[in-house]
Amino acid sequence: MSKVKIYSTGTCPMCTRAKGLMDKWNIEFAEVRVDIDRAGLIEYQKVTNGARTVPQITVNGKWIGSLTELTELHMDGELDHLMQAS
Repeated sequence: MSKVKIYSTGTCPMCTRAKGLMDKWNIEFAEVRVDIDRAGLIEYQKVTNGARTVPQITVNGKWIGSLTELTELHMDGELDHLMQAS
């Protein structure tokens, strides 16, 4: 099964939306709260090449971007392909 991570904060409405979409699409994910997890924040900065916004999402260790990119991948049918790739 694919490994999905959502880097988020506790007060971000877009993070809540991204997690809700993952639940709706029945995609399991791990949440990394960069506002309370120092190691998670360092990982987030490395994985996203210094992104400054959340949510940021990775699939199988590949950074796909934010909620906008997640939604576009889903609408284009490419998210399913990413989820099936090993």
